Amino acid sequence: MSGPYVLDLREVDETQVAVVGGKGAHLGGLSRIDGIRVPDGFCVTTYAFRRVVAQAPSLDDRLDQLSRLDPDDREAVRTLSADIRRAVEEAAIPGDLAAEITGALTRPGERTAWAVRSSATAEDLPTASFAGQQDTYLNVIGPAAVLRHISRCWASLFTERAVTYRRQNGIDHRTVHMAVVVQQMVFPHAAGVLFTADPVTGNRRTATVDAGFGLGEALVSGLVNPDVFTVREGEVVARTIAAQQRAVHALPGGGTREVVVDPRRQEQPALTDAQAVRLVRLGRRIEAHFGRPQDIEWCLVDDDFRIVQSRPITTLFPVPEAGDQDHHVYVSVGHQQMMTDAMKPLGFSMWQRTALVPMHEAGGRLFVDVTGRLVSPASRAALLDAVGRGDPLVRDALETVLDRDDFVPSLPGTGPDVPLAGSASLPPAQADPAIVAELVERSRMSVAALERDIRTRSGPALFDFLLEAFEEHKRVLGDPLSMQAIMAGTEATWWLNDHLGEWLGEKNAADTLTLSAPGNITSEMGLDLLDVADVIRPHREVVAFLQGVEDEGFLEELGKLPGGTGARDAIETYLDRYGMRCVGEIDITRPRWRERPSTLVPLILDNVRNFEPGAAGRRFEEGRQKAEQKEQDVLSRLRALPDGDRRADAAKRMIDQVRAFAGYREYPKYGIVSRYFVYKRALLEEAERLVRAEVLTEKEDIFHLTFQELEEAVRSHHVDDRLIERRKDAFRSHHALTPPRVLTSDGEAVTGAYRREDVPAGALAGLAVSTGTVEGRARVILDLADADLEADDILVTTFTDPSWSPLFVGVAGLVTEVGGLMTHGAVIAREYGLPAVVGVDRATRLIRDGQRIRVHGTDGYVEILP
Repeated sequence: MSGPYVLDLREVDETQVAVVGGKGAHLGGLSRIDGIRVPDGFCVTTYAFRRVVAQAPSLDDRLDQLSRLDPDDREAVRTLSADIRRAVEEAAIPGDLAAEITGALTRPGERTAWAVRSSATAEDLPTASFAGQQDTYLNVIGPAAVLRHISRCWASLFTERAVTYRRQNGIDHRTVHMAVVVQQMVFPHAAGVLFTADPVTGNRRTATVDAGFGLGEALVSGLVNPDVFTVREGEVVARTIAAQQRAVHALPGGGTREVVVDPRRQEQPALTDAQAVRLVRLGRRIEAHFGRPQDIEWCLVDDDFRIVQSRPITTLFPVPEAGDQDHHVYVSVGHQQMMTDAMKPLGFSMWQRTALVPMHEAGGRLFVDVTGRLVSPASRAALLDAVGRGDPLVRDALETVLDRDDFVPSLPGTGPDVPLAGSASLPPAQADPAIVAELVERSRMSVAALERDIRTRSGPALFDFLLEAFEEHKRVLGDPLSMQAIMAGTEATWWLNDHLGEWLGEKNAADTLTLSAPGNITSEMGLDLLDVADVIRPHREVVAFLQGVEDEGFLEELGKLPGGTGARDAIETYLDRYGMRCVGEIDITRPRWRERPSTLVPLILDNVRNFEPGAAGRRFEEGRQKAEQKEQDVLSRLRALPDGDRRADAAKRMIDQVRAFAGYREYPKYGIVSRYFVYKRALLEEAERLVRAEVLTEKEDIFHLTFQELEEAVRSHHVDDRLIERRKDAFRSHHALTPPRVLTSDGEAVTGAYRREDVPAGALAGLAVSTGTVEGRARVILDLADADLEADDILVTTFTDPSWSPLFVGVAGLVTEVGGLMTHGAVIAREYGLPAVVGVDRATRLIRDGQRIRVHGTDGYVEILP
């Protein structure tokens, strides 16, 4: 515990967070920037804190109790944290430490006023700001008062809000220590906050200045509304001047108080435009020093700015690195793939290497740069049409960017816009249904060859082999015949919805016409799990055993029970076909069902409870009959129209095409994920070799390396442990961010909006993807493992990739925050005949678990019922 107890701010920089905390380290760094003025002061280091708390009685025992508390037991957290705080505050400061602090205080003069400010080691970090979690005391006068307030700062490490914040961010209480910054007070004319990027939109070129009279506490406490200046490219582009009736001023004897602002000043701005622009210039210098956008607290004293704090803005979504200064527009891959969670480096780098188009990583997510397609009027129209059919919010976000003057330059048109295939009045060209069986067999053979050939590869030879395998992967993925089969079903769906809507007034008629379409591997996955439940249901001991499953060894134990062998064999057979799947399956680092079969147990038990034997066959046959009846109804109504025979013949050809090709839409993803699991098992074998060679601590550490870094680790037998720790921290911070549908190179997250007048007041608008209306209990489920569904529940979640399909057989409707007409959740909802609305912004936050809701799958909105 030996080390300096007091350090002057000018002795400190950003590398010393462990000694002076986040705030102290940043202030030390600020004081070294040319042209930036920081009030003089010193830091009471974490060595002092650790020495004092070591003397506090039974603190270790109480910290143990705190770590064991249920975080939802707020009363217990409040009581114990208050107890710890009192013990720290009452701990005596040793005489030599008090003398060292007092010596630093008396250098500027006995009556100097001080700001005493907490500076925790987990504070002002790139991943979590901890803003407002610990205490600050202003205008403290006299050594005794300063020492007393230093003890209060130490104790504030254990306020209820700070304890809860650490639990939410996965930070161990014992690993956080408290330093204290003691700075000479400044008595400003005005004070406030500067954000060097717009904290709402994320735009890095736009800075926002909040300003008020007197000390900044009036703004922080919400006592007054600030003046707000928006500064871009060196000029104020917008301002809002608030009537500030009150301010916080320092008292001569110490402390602060609220005062009434002179009525003649209340309507005046706290800053001039020129001062706001000058402040932003200082902010840009600070931002450049720290390498990321900053949240900066400032004071204005005699027309001179003093910087009293700077921390990273942790809520901004990162911007992909473009390597140039041009404008770029990026579209989220995750919103297309129905997986918006952050990916680990091995996950996103593998997806980048196996994708058909270049992809850019930011915040653990992947984006496609569509700037080039937006420049040309023809490709722009095609892109907007395509994304609009998939997700209207992406289209609206892109149109919002295009409406901005000159952000995306427009080339002169080279002719009329080219319409997307299938949008003309004539039916799209028909494809031969026999190609589906051929494509499925090709994919199966390709995966089998990969499994066979990879077995003999290890070490550097494995990576040479994988680079060749990725080329085969892309060849299969981009097979023109496969694209033709997908588009055959998609274009026929579009044609039917467009023309039956026009001719018969039917909305989304293809939804019913595609029920129980043959060959859909994803819908079969849900039905096959119903068959597994049929095997298990008659055996009470097996059902009881499964209700208590807690680890992955349960399949072996299952065989020891009466009826258990058949149950185990049924689950194993299911895993043989679908074990490569999991939630977030585009990320190779996610645990597959074969690796974690316990994930399926709650779904199986729901099926045992909610269904009768033979449900899978009955459901499929019911869907097939409904589709057949719908076809007969549509064709007879068409024939009754003028020119009806021609229309009916065209519709019949499209219905046949939809039935033949709709199921194949899901197969390429199944092939990709099958290949991914083969890659993963081979890479984990390499990881085990690295663990045995003591190159890695645990095999899952490879998930925090990119594919190229892992290859280098295998070749060199060396890994930087610090890199892996930094990547783990980055992943945690990325996980807390919400990715935008559209992101610009300025950092602006553009969300898009529904421009509709047909949605009732108070309803939540979305995209209609599966017809019908259903009312029921909302089950808000964010993790498949938490599924506990009753018949007629409505599933509400963020996104659904294919792994969620087994849940669909047991629900009455679907609401998601992400999705489009042709994404997996929409396809399977139509297969099962579930009314579904997707793309409902913040659905999981606006709809409470257990509320009754009504899903309007035909019209695309959700009502929350009383």
